[in-house]
Parts: sequence; structure tokens; C-alpha cells
Amino acid sequence: MTSPLSTTAGAADLGRALAAIPSPGTNAIELGPLKIHFYALCILAGVIVAVYWSERRWAAMGGRPGTIMDLAVPAVLLGLLGGRLYHVITDYQLYFAPGKDPMGALYIWNGGLGIWGAIPLGALGVWWVAHRRGLSLSQLSFAIAPTIPLAQAFGRWGNYFNQELFGAPTDLPWALRVEPYENGALRPGMVPGAETYHPTFLYEFLWCLALAVALAWLGRRYGEALRGGRLFALYVMGYCVGRFWIEYLRVDPAHEVIGLRLNNWTSLLVFLGALAYFVWAGRRLNTFSSRVLPEGEDEGTQMIGAEIDEEGPDTVLATESLAEEETVRSGSRPSAQGEDTASTEPPTREDESRD
Repeated sequence: MTSPLSTTAGAADLGRALAAIPSPGTNAIELGPLKIHFYALCILAGVIVAVYWSERRWAAMGGRPGTIMDLAVPAVLLGLLGGRLYHVITDYQLYFAPGKDPMGALYIWNGGLGIWGAIPLGALGVWWVAHRRGLSLSQLSFAIAPTIPLAQAFGRWGNYFNQELFGAPTDLPWALRVEPYENGALRPGMVPGAETYHPTFLYEFLWCLALAVALAWLGRRYGEALRGGRLFALYVMGYCVGRFWIEYLRVDPAHEVIGLRLNNWTSLLVFLGALAYFVWAGRRLNTFSSRVLPEGEDEGTQMIGAEIDEEGPDTVLATESLAEEETVRSGSRPSAQGEDTASTEPPTREDESRD
């Protein structure tokens, strides 16, 4: 193997490349006419694990079971839409350049989701559910924060099966072997003569996994100080740090600004925004809602009595009149002090016969 990053000409012949991560044999399974792509399965697995863990964290905070499942549907759908839009807009040359197929922008199973678009639109879905139910968005973000990088860790394996978004050529023992397309054409980023590359999908998988563990520990250890969306801000900052150096290793075609890839600049700007929010929220912790149950409900109670307050004084007076009539029919009468006093007259013979 010849690698531009290698200083030893015969490194591959010495057996270092033999330890490389093999390329996947296929990126899909076929069940009759149905073709299921591993990229989609990886994303689905990440969503399932994240929702399950978020439900457990939310229930431990006193929230109602099933809340996370309800908000996951709009969050995931909007997240997929936002992620795809970001990818198509920032890599428009892949679909709208001369000779390209614009319909390819719809083929999400071929890869291409930008986390920078997925998180904002996914958060919009969470906000919509929280607003409708009167739940605290900051509390929801606390429950969800560690689970998102875990979902991303699962999703990154989709890049492995698609053999995409790899790094520069290398002959390290954990290098990733990348194969050309079936027609012999090189994949985006491949260098003629180089067979093994930095497995950036693996780097991001490990980074996201470590970030999920760190956020869960920090949330348990410093829960009070990380309220108000600050734990979520830590997730954003942590991901941006990892994405910056991983993005720097990638060699797939991308727009560059002043020598840095577009996603490097996005990582930097988003990190600064999350840091500013972290500091701002830290000075206003007491202003954030801590509600984990829908408005009108308290823990251990149901929504009773709310309609009585809205019925007005006329309904209350009518209810009191009915109560007085029932008291008279039951053989009691109100006393001068407003208390019911049972009749003390001796029963007649007719009453005794009825007894």
C-alpha cells in the first residue's frame, strides 16, 4: 500500500495493513422485493436506545411514563428533515451540479444527515410537545441530554456500512479498508493507490459514547448546578469539541472557508453559542420551570376541582341549595350556626311500624 501519510514505503508489506478494519461486504439486506439498508437500521437502533433511556431518566425525575415516547415522534421526524436539509444545502454540488441527479437528494438511505440541522428541528418538536402540555423544556433537556450522543454513536455505524465520510489515508493498525464502487470508480475522498483510511466513524462513535457516560455522571453529581438546560449545553459543547478534530481528519469533498471545512466553522460557532448559554443560564437557575407533570396535575393527584373554579359563583350557590334540600329530605335541618342538627322528636306509632 502506498500512503501519502506514511513515511515507510513498505508498511503494508510488513503486515501493518493486515490489521485494518475490513470493509463491509454489503450495506443492505434484501427480503424479497424489500431492501433494508443498514444505514437506516443504525439510525433506528440509536433512536430506540435513546428513547428507552430518556424514558427511564424522565420517570426517575417524577415525570409521567410515555411522555418521551410522545415527543419522540415529532422530534425524530423533524430531526430527520432538518438533518437532510442541512446536508443537501451544504453539499448541494452532490445533487445539483452538472451531470448529477437532483432526485438523489431524497435518497436518505444512501447517507447524508447533518447533525447541525437535525438537533435544532428535533428540539422544535420537543418544544412543541412541552408547550402543549405545560412541561418544563429545561427539565426535558436534562433527561434527554446524555441520550442524544448515545443515539449518534449508534448512527455513526451507518457510515461504516456505506463506506463514507472516512479520514485521510493511514497505515495504522486500526485503519479502515475502503473498497471502490462495484464499477471500479473511487469513492469520494479516496486517493489512488491508498486502500486504508482513518476510521472517523469509529472515532466519533467512541467520542459520543464517552460523552454520553460523562453527561450521565455529571447530571447525577452536579444535578442542581446543571439545571436550566445547562447539561444540554454541555452536550453541545462536548460534541463540538470532538467533531472539530474528527472533521479535520476527513477527506470527503466539502466547502472550505479560510482553510477550514465548513463543519469546522459550524462546530466553532455552535460551541461558542452553547458556552454563552451555559454562562447565561447559570446566573438564572431559579427562573427556570421544574414542572415534569402536565399543567393542572400534581404528583399523586388527578385533575379534579379545576372545573369548579371555572363554573362561577352561581353554580356554587346552586350546589349549596341542592345540598340543603337533600339535608331536609334526610331528616336533618340546618341550625342557626349553620350546622346540621338531627331531629329529636320521638317517633310516632306510624314511624315505629315502618321501622
